[in-house]
Amino acid sequence: MRFDLTDLRLFSDVADAGSITAGAEKSALALAAASTRIRNMEAALGASLLTRSRQGVTLTPAGRTLLMHARTILGQAARMREDLSAFAGGLSGEVRLLANTNALTEFLPEALSSFLAAHPHVSVDLEERLSDEIVGLIAEGVGDIGIVAGTVEVGALETFPFRSDRFVVVAGRGHPLAGRTRVSFAEVLAYDLVGLERSSSLQRFLVAKAARAGVPFRARVQLRSFDAVCRLVEAGVGVGVAPATTAYRAARTMALDVIELADDWARRDLNIVVRSLDGLRPYARALADALRG
Repeated sequence: MRFDLTDLRLFSDVADAGSITAGAEKSALALAAASTRIRNMEAALGASLLTRSRQGVTLTPAGRTLLMHARTILGQAARMREDLSAFAGGLSGEVRLLANTNALTEFLPEALSSFLAAHPHVSVDLEERLSDEIVGLIAEGVGDIGIVAGTVEVGALETFPFRSDRFVVVAGRGHPLAGRTRVSFAEVLAYDLVGLERSSSLQRFLVAKAARAGVPFRARVQLRSFDAVCRLVEAGVGVGVAPATTAYRAARTMALDVIELADDWARRDLNIVVRSLDGLRPYARALADALRG
């Protein structure tokens, strides 16, 4: 059998996404080309690598074995490129960074802009995930660095403080919750909500909290950014949950009330997680050090 690095990267991306379509997009391949490559891999191996269904794909035992070796080979190839980059005049390579919604929208843009300006030959593959998913992916070696909520169990991963924030409720000035200083999430669920799109890790987190409380999450509309959420809240569509940093910034220019969320999980200490700081490749270590700073 003969698999090239493009095959292995595609297979790893498909496995991570649980979808050939999403994996092909991440690998910058046309869907037809990606499907052909995977079929050719299966033909060369003589075994199925994926179980296909309407919900996506899952790995067969052969697929799980291939994924383990693919990640090892891709990691070695990345390290080779990094080691040889020293002879080409500087640090170069790609760092895979996984972050939850709060870190991604509020804190990473500024931190990454400074790092990327200082390291023009380094690129960052940034992906939004739920905190518990990030822990598993970092432990498996799928990502180099993760940023997660401080409340998740991280096992044997090394952790370092990143930032602190908290979730608050935003309401339009005429809403029944306006004027309150503190409210529980259970009370908020009694009203129409403006949320993030379904694929957002924060949206999935809030929907899970609502399910645990036995109350449906009544989303009138779901949007792609917290700023858009705040604009619809101002227009009276519903109330929203947003990081305090976003909410207070929006309240300076919009007719919004910011209400403290009383639940314990509303405080969000964000932590950096890695398998081993000393084991990171130099450019990944440089990013980790920049985020810690």
